[in-house]
Amino acid sequence: MDNPAITAKIGGGSVKLSGISRSYGGNQVVSDVTLEARSGEILALLGPSGCGKTTTLRMVAGLVQPTSGDISIDGKPITDLPVHRRNIGMLFQNYALFPHMTVLENVAFGLSMRGISRAETEQRARQALALTHLTGFEGRMPAALSGGQQQRVALARAIVYRPKVLLLDEPFGALDKKLREAMQIELRQLCNELGLTTILVTHDQEEALVLADQIAVMRGGRIEQVASAREIYERPTSHFVADFIGTSNFMPATIIGKQEDKTLLRSATGQIFESLLPSALGVGQQAIMAVRPESIRLSPVETSGETVNTVRGQVIRTVFKGQALSIWLEIQGTEFICSLPIDSLGANTPQLGDVWTASWSSERTLIVREQ
Repeated sequence: MDNPAITAKIGGGSVKLSGISRSYGGNQVVSDVTLEARSGEILALLGPSGCGKTTTLRMVAGLVQPTSGDISIDGKPITDLPVHRRNIGMLFQNYALFPHMTVLENVAFGLSMRGISRAETEQRARQALALTHLTGFEGRMPAALSGGQQQRVALARAIVYRPKVLLLDEPFGALDKKLREAMQIELRQLCNELGLTTILVTHDQEEALVLADQIAVMRGGRIEQVASAREIYERPTSHFVADFIGTSNFMPATIIGKQEDKTLLRSATGQIFESLLPSALGVGQQAIMAVRPESIRLSPVETSGETVNTVRGQVIRTVFKGQALSIWLEIQGTEFICSLPIDSLGANTPQLGDVWTASWSSERTLIVREQ
């Protein structure tokens, strides 16, 4: 018998957004967004509430018409096509399962409405349920399922059409943290197995980092930065991105020197920072020095000689987080957060009121533009 995971192989289409905008009266909610989700790739639209990410997704789906710009799949324009002709699967936070239908009937419903034969409809519905690990649940009613199982049914219903593109709008918001994390891994594996192009809307930074091949950070209806998950975490280009993706420490500074592989900065209070990361900013320009908490080393003694990428402050707060201890230092009126593995602390743990020295390597000094 054929393996359902093989017979249901989909393959994704390349989605291209070219300068799309959307206005409601005088309010422009999406402005000149140009973006591409390559075939088989998971692209996350990430940003705070009201940044335009859901409106962008709904324009791809055909639920909202762009005020201007074009959308294409595999080079074919779809901007003016109705929803049902775009070959797109959709999954939203509200799963909208039919409560009076079984799991199999829920998944098969859309196919039967399209006039596909009963035999093929059942075969494809069972394949979709196998891919989402729901074999054996075909006869159950939605009310008898857990939240995670209902989410799998909705996902099976979205992929049963064998769409070129899967659109997800905050699909895990109704799940508890542990189940949400498990479903994220399952979804990524499934999309990779099917080669399915996926566009995900989320405001959860960790979810975007776990799921996405590429992340587009949105702000005020525009794209702030597009990069791989690792690059956008390790090489944010703006204060907004560095602050929104994970946690960072920031200090305003002026670039005072540049060489081929090195940039020097000076803060307003005289600290000198060195970065070995590339920066488009030039000598004399204002910038923000940023460093991630996990990149910082702490020492109870004051360093002598080397003062680059070094600050000293008083411990004002500590928070135990299982495998790590978060420590806040007050440095000339600014709070600096450090995250240290518990195993690295030994007996010498920072205590409230202690004065410690924080330092980090030049490879971890980020230079980002101001807001």
